[in-house]
Amino acid sequence: MSAPPPFTTRPEISGTFGVVTSTHWIASAVGMRILELGGNAFDAAAATGFALQVVEPHLNGPLGDMPVLIWPADADTPTVICGQGVAPAGATIEHYRDQGLARIPGSGLLATVVPGAFDAWMLMLRDHGQLPLRDVLEPALHYAKAGHPVLHRVSHTIAGLAEFFRDEWPSSAAVWLPDGAAPAPGSLLRNPDLAATWERLLDEAELASGREAQIDAARRAFYQGFVAEQIDAFVAQAFLADGSGQNRKGVLTGQDMANWQASYESPLSTRYGGWDVWKCGVWSQGPTLLQALNILDGLPVTDMDLQGADFVHAVTEVMKLCFADREAFYGDPEHIDIPVETLLSTNYADARRALIDARANLDQRPGQIPGFEGWAQAAIHRATEEFDPGRSVGAGEPTMAHLGERRGDTCHLDVIDRWGNRVSATPSGGWLQSSPVVPGLGMPLNSRAQMFWLEPGLATSLAPGRRPRTTLSPSMARASDGRSLAFGTPGGDQQDQWQLIYLLRLIHGGKGLQAGLDAPLFHSAHFQSSFYPRQTDPGALFIEPGFGETVLQDLRDRGHRVTVTDPWTLGRLTAADRCVDGLMHAAATPRLMQAYAVGR
Repeated sequence: MSAPPPFTTRPEISGTFGVVTSTHWIASAVGMRILELGGNAFDAAAATGFALQVVEPHLNGPLGDMPVLIWPADADTPTVICGQGVAPAGATIEHYRDQGLARIPGSGLLATVVPGAFDAWMLMLRDHGQLPLRDVLEPALHYAKAGHPVLHRVSHTIAGLAEFFRDEWPSSAAVWLPDGAAPAPGSLLRNPDLAATWERLLDEAELASGREAQIDAARRAFYQGFVAEQIDAFVAQAFLADGSGQNRKGVLTGQDMANWQASYESPLSTRYGGWDVWKCGVWSQGPTLLQALNILDGLPVTDMDLQGADFVHAVTEVMKLCFADREAFYGDPEHIDIPVETLLSTNYADARRALIDARANLDQRPGQIPGFEGWAQAAIHRATEEFDPGRSVGAGEPTMAHLGERRGDTCHLDVIDRWGNRVSATPSGGWLQSSPVVPGLGMPLNSRAQMFWLEPGLATSLAPGRRPRTTLSPSMARASDGRSLAFGTPGGDQQDQWQLIYLLRLIHGGKGLQAGLDAPLFHSAHFQSSFYPRQTDPGALFIEPGFGETVLQDLRDRGHRVTVTDPWTLGRLTAADRCVDGLMHAAATPRLMQAYAVGR
């Protein structure tokens, strides 16, 4: 008699019609509804994404940003859609320095770049979807208008900022404090201004004839029409508190929005353990995962206990090196030369691997790449620089290590349809706690500009038209047997750490999708954070107690500064795969009890 399947916290979904998995159960159900209506994965992913903007407003919003990996059924490899907006024309180092800033605040108007998520969804829908735009937007419009059961964390985030909203951001108070108070957990939260925005956008779009023309009309309404006009008027006159505790004006204009569009580009990739793995470019942190796989390819991972101290130590030390490179060398390759080929080369991985030993290293160690030594030295200096953030409001690092109610985070979704189309997207930004709502639109602005530096000559120096080096990082992979995988997670700097651990467990541990998600997680906070105030925590290792005290003590003995988190608090991974015979699977983390996978 065969052994019973391993216990998992929830069933791994399987079927042949389609699967949707996301960080909120309502959004996953919305995506499945679109598949049932005859839509494909691109329609379903967009509907899921718009629903997430309503039901997880503390994690993303319509004026946020988003990278997407799409894999049409007839394509050999995935493609990237870049929904990461750029710095406004007025966002110069000189202007920000003149405002008395040494680092860009984590919230407020100066932290805003051009919102990119909406155009990324529209570009994908126009070129790859098949349903009318109204069908895709209607579920989000419904939940904005009729209300949705507000999450406990949303309620507490709003409650914690209620006084600040009333005193400093009245337009946010008008949306998030209905009847003057934070909505109770589980009560219905409505956003009638957002519903009215979508209604007007659809009405204007439907004046055009034909599906594609209507989507392009919606893009114009958003980036050149009434949405951009209201943003322009608001930012031009607003003088509001930001993450540093000071009142300042923003620089984003309607012209900045009109000058930008989402775009296609090729992903970066590597091969590891018989798998091909694809990530977005070096304007994201995605290549850290590729670099890590290249370094790990020369270590005996196959022989390691995937819940043992050797595995945790090896992965942690590898990620320290990769994220040191991220801080030194990653940036927008359309504006500055980035040594991508070197970073992803075998010789470079060999040199980096040689730095790993039996002890936890407490130094910041970016690579020494000829011609880029100055960037490496600057990154080391920044990581040791003393900085006083002052009064920090609505900012902070989006991480599941510390479930601070005021911290922003991110969403993720994966969709596969019966034709074999695949989507992996990581929407974020436009959090309710990090930027004021634009009056009349029901949407907060984003705060992605905080990832720029206010020193010239760096890979991530603030400059007009430049993309910030985002943390957002969806993933796709393909096994040697043709099985394809879409996966990702929220979590800021932790995204590619948790995804790396998950992928290694799938490749080396033979775990199913759900069992891999259920296994305990860890991450390092050793390197410089992407989020204001950009702190470092040398040697810090956050780890769930499920690894066991023997492993935890072993890691302490190796020099790691171990913080044991509460159980089930790290990572919000979701994943979906498709085999060559058409059988699909999907899974969602049980952590935070929000994410859900559906399918049939």
